[in-house]
Amino acid sequence: MRKKPMAKIVFIVAVARNGVIGSAGELPWRLPSDLRRFRATTWGRPMIMGRRTFESIGKPLPGRETIVVTRDPAFDAAGVLVARSPDAALDLAQARATAMGVDEVMVVGGSEIYAAMLPNADRIVLTEVELTPPGDATFPPLDPADWKEVSRETPDRGPKDEVEYTIRIFERA
Repeated sequence: MRKKPMAKIVFIVAVARNGVIGSAGELPWRLPSDLRRFRATTWGRPMIMGRRTFESIGKPLPGRETIVVTRDPAFDAAGVLVARSPDAALDLAQARATAMGVDEVMVVGGSEIYAAMLPNADRIVLTEVELTPPGDATFPPLDPADWKEVSRETPDRGPKDEVEYTIRIFERA
């Protein structure tokens, strides 16, 4: 019997020019158009995030299964699955993707989760934000030998978007 293929590990992230992805648990910009794209891209898929990212959102996002990675044995939140390590989260997400009938697992942050899971990533959907804000959370640098850009799009700026941005999609080389 053939083994069923594993779901692709897809990062989705918004990154400023200086690598910043967050500041004090918040996004340092307002891009409602990009948040709508985030929702559409992650909808119906398992999502992996760290505890601090989950706490900054404050609740499970509808239409997706949320897997929170935490070393805190006391952590408990209604409506989420908990994994105690990045590897456990990936195993759980793969099982959930199979059960849900989808071929992608979404990794949505934060910086420690991105860094820990980068060796497992197959694709990165990166929103390049045209700012250089201060911040305390950054995205790990990508080695150009490991990644090839497969598409780039600069959407029209929405009426409530604070800044211009470009969507770049990378796949493992």
